Amino acid sequence: MHTLRAVRGFPVAVRVLLINQLGVDVGFYLLIPFLATYLSHDLGLSATVVGVVLGLRNLSQQGLFVLGGSAADRFGPRLVIITGCGLRVVGFGMFALGTSLPVLVTASVLSGLAGALFYPAVRSYLAHESGDRKAEAFALLNVFAMTGSLLGMLLGSVLLLLDFRTCALVAAGVFAVLSALQLWAMPDRRPAERRRAVLQEWREALGGRGFFLFALAMAGMTTLENQLYLLVSDGAQQVTGRPEAVSVLLAAGAVANMTCQLRLTRGLARRGGAARWMARGLLMMAGGFLPPLLVAGRAHPHGPGQAALWLLPLVAGTLLLYLGVMVVQPQAMELIPRFGGEHLTGTYFGLFYVVSGLTAAGGNSLIGWMMDASDRSWSGLPWVCCAAIGLVSAAALTALGRGGRLPLPGRPGPAGARPVAAADPPRRLPRPAAPAGDPVDRPHRR
Repeated sequence: MHTLRAVRGFPVAVRVLLINQLGVDVGFYLLIPFLATYLSHDLGLSATVVGVVLGLRNLSQQGLFVLGGSAADRFGPRLVIITGCGLRVVGFGMFALGTSLPVLVTASVLSGLAGALFYPAVRSYLAHESGDRKAEAFALLNVFAMTGSLLGMLLGSVLLLLDFRTCALVAAGVFAVLSALQLWAMPDRRPAERRRAVLQEWREALGGRGFFLFALAMAGMTTLENQLYLLVSDGAQQVTGRPEAVSVLLAAGAVANMTCQLRLTRGLARRGGAARWMARGLLMMAGGFLPPLLVAGRAHPHGPGQAALWLLPLVAGTLLLYLGVMVVQPQAMELIPRFGGEHLTGTYFGLFYVVSGLTAAGGNSLIGWMMDASDRSWSGLPWVCCAAIGLVSAAALTALGRGGRLPLPGRPGPAGARPVAAADPPRRLPRPAAPAGDPVDRPHRR
């Protein structure tokens, strides 16, 4: 009820975006977690081919985020979001109906391109519509995303009892419903007139060293968060001998996020917000990799009681990791639009995801190599590496803040950031009336 009251305090556009995020994660987790098993076991593809298909989806999404962000700035986020959801309908439908390699590759690329379009566009739209309550809005976005991922995995596990194609068709149907909802209920916000080339805008964004260094520093957050599906997942299976043990960790983190995220973000806002808490949140994430050192490398026990006991350090570490993400992520999303002003919000979000995502991919490769090396040396090596990444990111963020390179509230933007100039004002049309049947926008609250 607390979360629902907070949602009702936002305008219609924000509410639609939150519902959209819930549906996006339901549809995504209905299909993607089960895709590798379907390709290898059901279709009999080799591990190399499966890796190529999955890798193309990641590459087309991570590498093209900036296109989605720039498109949102030029054509308006509503059109880009709807286009992205439409591409997901096509891509997931192809996974359901096609089995040849060209069809699977096309489906993978379209699914990744869809994410590259709507993820930065959603965040750009949310930043514009939430006013001075951006951190709270992004906190709610995390809650809806986490709820959607949990519902998607549960529903996918049930539908998989029928077959994978059923999962894919239902996932495509979810995105079709989202597309219709956005066409009907999402207000259209017209962008400012564009006067410069896209490449010039990208150079402007990357030329501001503060933003580029910020994106590099935040790659630590992305890298550590990804370990829930790599190092933490492997550790849970190793100490218990059961692959489903990671579900306990993810469920515990999801419940913590859904119950604590909004209260935590509001509490931090009253105590200094991003200026004081982002680096501390990264330290919390780093600390989440220390409790598992107590059981790292232990062979799984025979009794279920001992397995549950050995899982406790991983549960503690996972909760601390989730707590750090809850602290850092909304604050980071609040800062990104401050770097470039309203006219390039989508571009900055897109570039942030490209820089931090590609850097995090290198971090994941390093941790994977250390996981292999730990089999021949010390089993705690990858866990200590993750803690070190969190420490380095926290130190880098602290240095940027002290050097005046972060556009913290109440402080002018860092050198290199181009605020909205008087000669180049964003001209937006008046807000259209809410569609028939929609509640009227209420005064701002989150």
